[in-house]
Amino acid sequence: MSLFLKRIFKFLAAAVIAVFAVGSLTACSAEKIDMGSVTAVIDVRTPEETAAGYLEGALLFDIQGAAFNTQLDTLDKAANYVVYCRSGNRAGQAIEFMKSAGFTGTLTNAGSLADAANATGLEIKN
Repeated sequence: MSLFLKRIFKFLAAAVIAVFAVGSLTACSAEKIDMGSVTAVIDVRTPEETAAGYLEGALLFDIQGAAFNTQLDTLDKAANYVVYCRSGNRAGQAIEFMKSAGFTGTLTNAGSLADAANATGLEIKN
């Protein structure tokens, strides 16, 4: 294979990876959320992170904690939930886990604490 074709192949592979990476970033909700249809807001950050602030009324379910699965088992799997973390990454992981655990309601990734406060209209509590 010529050097030119190798470079074209590498460029195309990098472009495909970039498209998927950008697509995964857009999973966070930037729009206002109709809280009338939401059963609960779930903060999946660590206790150390939530000690610095969390949304009023949010369920504090540390995705890295041993009790995460047990906490999810207490929820209605058909209900709608808003999930947030520090950046939206762990919220996305939590949503994927919830889907695999049989959750069928709308699961919204609200991104970071600040993004979630903006989207839900809920106050940040310390």
